[in-house]
Amino acid sequence: MTALTLSTAAAPGLRADAIVIGVAKGAKGPIVAPGAEAVDKAYDGRLAGILETLGASGAEGELTKLPAPAGFKAPLVLAVGLGQEPDKDAGFDPEALRKAAGAAARTLTGAKKAVFALPVTDAADIGAIGEGVVLGAYAFDAYKSNGDDAKAKNGKAPLAEAALLGGKPRDAAHKAALLRAAAVGEELNRARDLINMPPNDLDPEAFAALAQTAAKEHGIKVQVLDEKALAKGGYGGILGVGSGSASAPRLVKLSYTSAKAKKNLAFVGKGITYDSGGISLKPAGHNETMKCDMSGAAAVFAAVVAAARLGLEVNVTGWLALAENMPSGSATRPGDVLRMYSGKTVEVLNTDAEGRLVLADALWAASAEKPDAIVDVATLTGAMMLALGSRTFGIMANDDAFRSALHEAAEEVGEPAWPMPLPEHLRKGMDSSVADIANMGERMGGGLVAGLFLREFVGEGITWAHLDIAGPAFNEGGPFGYTPKGGTGTAVRTLVRLAELTASGDLG
Repeated sequence: MTALTLSTAAAPGLRADAIVIGVAKGAKGPIVAPGAEAVDKAYDGRLAGILETLGASGAEGELTKLPAPAGFKAPLVLAVGLGQEPDKDAGFDPEALRKAAGAAARTLTGAKKAVFALPVTDAADIGAIGEGVVLGAYAFDAYKSNGDDAKAKNGKAPLAEAALLGGKPRDAAHKAALLRAAAVGEELNRARDLINMPPNDLDPEAFAALAQTAAKEHGIKVQVLDEKALAKGGYGGILGVGSGSASAPRLVKLSYTSAKAKKNLAFVGKGITYDSGGISLKPAGHNETMKCDMSGAAAVFAAVVAAARLGLEVNVTGWLALAENMPSGSATRPGDVLRMYSGKTVEVLNTDAEGRLVLADALWAASAEKPDAIVDVATLTGAMMLALGSRTFGIMANDDAFRSALHEAAEEVGEPAWPMPLPEHLRKGMDSSVADIANMGERMGGGLVAGLFLREFVGEGITWAHLDIAGPAFNEGGPFGYTPKGGTGTAVRTLVRLAELTASGDLG
């Protein structure tokens, strides 16, 4: 992981491989952003003009390299676009700083140290820049021939150290912001690693073992239900989905507790370590990225560990519903009826609608502990991708105020999200003539139908929300900002922020 430090030294005198500065879009061309005054002075105040000559405009994510001035101990200046210049007396948006730092860190693969002279007005800016650096420097190379050397593309290691200017090393708020950035960034990257792991190495048992190891390291209580315990307990949804695989399912419970906690949160994650669709086999072209169908469980796992590392004054329980959905002679068939952990029966009309089945069991188990709120996270429906695209997740809830609070938390941390309804008229489409409910309903509005199904398995009187992260969980395109190709770790920061707001009593 990239080491983060705060420095009050002047940029020209710091030994590094590069100095990162910000450039914004001004009314008459690019402008050098605050934080880079010493660098601009070394160019005789002509840096903005030089950047414009080189084609820079200040557009978000734009990168421009130029040789450092004489006398600098770093050979390179890297100018990164911050987007539109903010209004007078207003600082840059933290997400703009996060994206800029991430893009720069990603570009500086192979560098041992970089100095970040980006605009800083408060501790929040320090946190955003630090988080962007850690996330942008991420690389998954464990399965490459140079993986043992922690090297990324072209045989170069990720940026090793980042010194952030503009902060105060002895300021408690600045130090706390940097420590938080490192903890959240590192745990989000843990989620990315899990999502990117091939399914032949990350089956339910292996995922559970990794959770046990991390729990022990961070003082988190862990309980793992294997296939025998699941059968004894009557977890028909998880068992039904996992019945076609040679890899048995698991339900993992992670419990972080604080002696000062006044509230209890439960996070539930869909953990399908590989989704073939089961008997309702996915068509060609839809299988290649299905190792990412455990992204919800990865996000929940990472969020619980992050809460423990940050010592948040709230109890957080994570439920990882882990199974592999495969076709075989023992697999659940369309038309089968499963008796769920809640006692309800479900007619399975489509075995590729399996995520809601494992979540249903885990939601009921979480409800039994009467938490103040439950949030489930899942790559649940292609319908949500059709509705919101590949970078935005949907939020559904049984409480409008809680849905709004989650939306605000997601936007605050830079995770695009959108509130979605739960139309009551869609519930009738899941009526079954042989069971209490079917796992499929109307095709149109399929993402909302899935949310309505999950609501059936939330305990009475419990506040609940559902995050459908099918779109942003796995980036099949090129990297951008601090987001890499492959697993993104989306929803981790939203869950952590929810836990922080709950702990502080500031949840709206």
